[in-house]
Formats: sequence, C-alpha cells, structure tokens
Amino acid sequence: MTQGGDALDLASKAELTPEQKAALVMSLKNKLEGLVAQHTDVLESLAPKVRKRVDVLRAIQRSEIVTGVVEVDGITKGGDETPAEPKEKGVPDFWLNAMKNNEILAEEIQKRDEEALKYLKNIEWCRIDDPKGFKIVFSFDANPFFKNSVLTKTYHMIDEDDPILEKAIGTEIEWYPGKCLTKRVLQKKPKKGSKDTKPIIMTQERKSFFNFFNPPQVPDVDEKIDEDTAVQLQDQMEQDYDIGSAIREKIIPHAVSWFTGEAQDEDYDGTILEDDENNSEDEEDDYDEDDEEDEEDE
Repeated sequence: MTQGGDALDLASKAELTPEQKAALVMSLKNKLEGLVAQHTDVLESLAPKVRKRVDVLRAIQRSEIVTGVVEVDGITKGGDETPAEPKEKGVPDFWLNAMKNNEILAEEIQKRDEEALKYLKNIEWCRIDDPKGFKIVFSFDANPFFKNSVLTKTYHMIDEDDPILEKAIGTEIEWYPGKCLTKRVLQKKPKKGSKDTKPIIMTQERKSFFNFFNPPQVPDVDEKIDEDTAVQLQDQMEQDYDIGSAIREKIIPHAVSWFTGEAQDEDYDGTILEDDENNSEDEEDDYDEDDEEDEEDE
C-alpha cells in the first residue's frame, strides 16, 4: 500500500473528531504541495518524455476527482451516519471558481459566461517544439452553448534568450443558435416608408471570457499599419499573453488553492479585488440595460 493509502487507512480506523480529520487532510495536502515545490527544479531537469509522464499522472489524479470519476468518501463512525442523500459527483464548478478567484481572469469572466464555464471539466497545458511555444487545452462536457468538446489556445514563441510572443491561435467556437456569448445580435426596425419591412439584423462585439479563443491577429509583413494601431495591437497581445500565462503558471498547477481561495489571499490584496468587483457590477448593469433596449426594438 502507498504512503497515502496508509494515511487514509489509519484515519478510517482512528476515532477522530471532524476537526482532527480536517487537520489530517490539510496536513497531507501541505506535505504534497511542499514536495511539489521542492522538486520543481528536478522535474524541469528531467528528459521531456519523462517530465510529460509525470505531468500527465498528476493531471489524471486531479481530473478524476474533480469530474467525479473517482469519489473520495468521507470517514464516519457507524452510529453517526446520516440518511442517504442524492450524491453530486465530483467538485461542482471547480474550474469556474478557481479562475474567478484570480484577479486577471476574474476581470475577463462575465456573469453570462459563468453558466457555460460550469461545463468546464479540465484544463491542462503542454509544450510544443515546432514552432516553440505551448498549448492550453480546455475540455468541456456536452453543453447547450457550443458543439466543441475541446477548446485550445496555442502560443507560438520566438526562441531567443528572452522568449517573445510571435502569435496566438485559438479554436473557433461553434456556437449553437442564439447562444453566442461573444457577440450580441441586435434587431432594428426598418425606417418608416421603407419597402423592405424585414428587421435589420446587426451584431455587436461584447466582452466575454470566450474572446480568449479569438486572439489579436498579427498583420502580414507587407501590411502597413500606423503607430497608434501598432501600439494598440501590442497592448492587446500582451494582455492576451498575461491571461494565458495566468492559466498556465498559476491556475493549472495550483488549482485547488485557487478554488479554496488560499492562493487568492497570497496573490493580491482586497483593495484591488474590491475595485474590480465594482467595475464588473457596473459593466453588468450596462449590459442589462442594453438588453432591455434590444427587446424593446424587437
């Protein structure tokens, strides 16, 4: 039996209070996280094939618990069992809540995005060698928003002493009719006296986390752009890369700590978070008002 199995076996036999059991679980969690932190350099020095196997094993273990493939049963004494209740498998909204607790990602996730992100069952990343860079993979359960079961974001880097982002490529999302979260459909009545009585259909871009999969496009070498456009494009690419880096470097390796909020407390202070929350609320209020106007136009 593994060391982890021995610890769980001891816990199941001992008559521990709920507080003691919680402390035991936290102790094991801290030890595991400590080992990961201590051996990060060692893992990075491994051969790519070996390192990939270690990463896959770690990801599979967490993914199976989050999605409910493997259930972690609580430890109870015979006389303390409560009547059976319907069990919800896995950890509901795990990735949604983990990302919302990160300052950078919370700014991107809108209220209307949350229902779709509840179907997100796993996030992982891998290196790519030709061209150099990395890919982030989002796996979704079947959902009423889009057909894709997997959405990816690939970053191509220029391989120099200090890696520079060359371009980013995202999966094209196949939205179901009326479910697109990145564009708003507007209907306007034709002008009075017009022969065409059909309403005019227009689309309008709107802020959404799912814009992450439609990154800024780098113009062709021959295409000329003015200085202001170039600066704006650079800012957009940097912001896009910051989002990808937050997912790759913070959320994926420390997802549990972000889900519980522990990483949030250590990563940034409450003042910034409070300001961001207020801005998000203002933005949602504007969105609701626009929706009402759209309905009136219809």
